[in-house]
Amino acid sequence: MLNFNRLMITLFLACLAVSANAERIRDLASIQGVRQNQLIGYGLVVGLDGTGDMTILTPYTTQSITNMLQQMGVNMPATAAATMMPKNVAAVMVTASMPAFSKPGQTLDVTVSSMGNATSLSGGTLLMTPLKGGDGQVYAMAQGNLLVGGAGASAGGAKVQVNHLGVGLISAGATVERAIPTAIGQGQYIDLELRTTDFTTASRVVDAINRSFMPGTASALDGRVIQVKAPLDPDERVSFLGQVEDIEVAPAEAAAKVILNARTGSIIMNQAVTIENCAVAHGNLSVVITTTPSVSQPGPLSGGNTVVTQQSQISVKSQKGSLITLKGASLDDVVKALNAVGATPQDLLAILQAMKSAGTLKADLEII
Repeated sequence: MLNFNRLMITLFLACLAVSANAERIRDLASIQGVRQNQLIGYGLVVGLDGTGDMTILTPYTTQSITNMLQQMGVNMPATAAATMMPKNVAAVMVTASMPAFSKPGQTLDVTVSSMGNATSLSGGTLLMTPLKGGDGQVYAMAQGNLLVGGAGASAGGAKVQVNHLGVGLISAGATVERAIPTAIGQGQYIDLELRTTDFTTASRVVDAINRSFMPGTASALDGRVIQVKAPLDPDERVSFLGQVEDIEVAPAEAAAKVILNARTGSIIMNQAVTIENCAVAHGNLSVVITTTPSVSQPGPLSGGNTVVTQQSQISVKSQKGSLITLKGASLDDVVKALNAVGATPQDLLAILQAMKSAGTLKADLEII
């Protein structure tokens, strides 16, 4: 009886380990054709407290104001338009993301960004702005009061600013005016697209779907696209897709990869990164040049001129670079070994590239 209890506990722990590594298909893949659509528009923000565009440097703001007033029935002489300096107006770009299956009347969040020299959009109101898609058609209209997550003040040549003042958000600031048709599959088939190309994960997704329904329901077209046979009735198809998205699959382990950001010196590596035994010599060479101005005065009654000369001193300092052996086979060992070298993030960029060239770093290097 004791052995049976031990066996049941072992099986229970094994099931917990499998379920802990499993992910739902909705987290691994998306339905082909079901995606967001980007919208963009050009508009004006009014009501600013003297922090708008300086229209001398941004003539498109003046032109936009003139066009808007003409549409409102206000005709301005050319001379008045040329001298217009409304500091309470700013030209902006308005962007939004329209989710799949959006219908007329739904609201969207919009981001408003200054495109001129306005110092702040705080307190402004966006005037009615049409938002267009990539095909040039208007799909939404935006308007509303901006919320700017920052603050700033200036006086006497001093300036204090917290966060960015040139970008604001309007929650539910756009209303959908036209729906974008979204087709879910062609005929009786739909396609699932894995977020990462992986033949092992694609095979496991196919097996999981076929086990949950019937053999032949799903088949892999390649390492990314999986074709699934779905019901033709729209109501049944939606219910079927909901069941498919909730199926749990154990994805394949991620490939070993090291991400290097050459601009910031950031280094990110996943747990699959390993190294083989290698030796690394690390040392720094610094060259310091100090220049001191020296004034040469001519003698009395010599008729010469005062001359300023530069005296330079050059010193070269080299820190000892000892040869250190790195031994490791896991991410923890890699981190400990690289920290033992005492290198900075910028030094690690060169060290990791050299280790990859030597064949001791078992990972793909990606430089961004």
